[in-house]
Amino acid sequence: MLSVIIPTDGIEAPAVATLAALVPGAAAGMIREVFLVDPADNDVIEHVADVAGCRFLAHQGTRASALSAGAREASSPWLMFLHAGAVPESGWIEETSQFINRVATGDHPRAGIFRYARSPYAETSLRDGFRQVVRRLAGASADHGLLIARAHYQKLGGHAEGKRGTEARLLRQLGRSSRTQLRSRITMI
Repeated sequence: MLSVIIPTDGIEAPAVATLAALVPGAAAGMIREVFLVDPADNDVIEHVADVAGCRFLAHQGTRASALSAGAREASSPWLMFLHAGAVPESGWIEETSQFINRVATGDHPRAGIFRYARSPYAETSLRDGFRQVVRRLAGASADHGLLIARAHYQKLGGHAEGKRGTEARLLRQLGRSSRTQLRSRITMI
């Protein structure tokens, strides 16, 4: 039903945290496959993928081209893009299932964006307060996680390879009327 694409930066801990949060989704039959996309010169993430039962894609290039590469390899009709270190809170499985069913039976293609939640263990500063205000004013962001039908993703042109800000561009292309802010939160560790 769902393919998850996670671009990594060769750091094990954030990738493992995200994978651990996805285990209940795989056990429930929601997740068909998970792709860890990482630069080819890193054996650490390849080992994590092997141990976790994920697919590893060695990819040189930008984050956008890594996301595109994962989307091309995915076989599910729905795609979920998460950054390494993104941990969905409990309840995301049921909400994701309901969202997919609602969009599949509707006549208007939509994408789901998870809400952002700051880690309760993160150090707080004045800068963090400022960032939180900016997040509220700016709305959805690429690090919140994106849930989108493969056909809709392809129709929009996916992540434009070789360009800066391609994740934000994809969200702008969706527009506010084609995005749904999901109730489930994503905590970035």
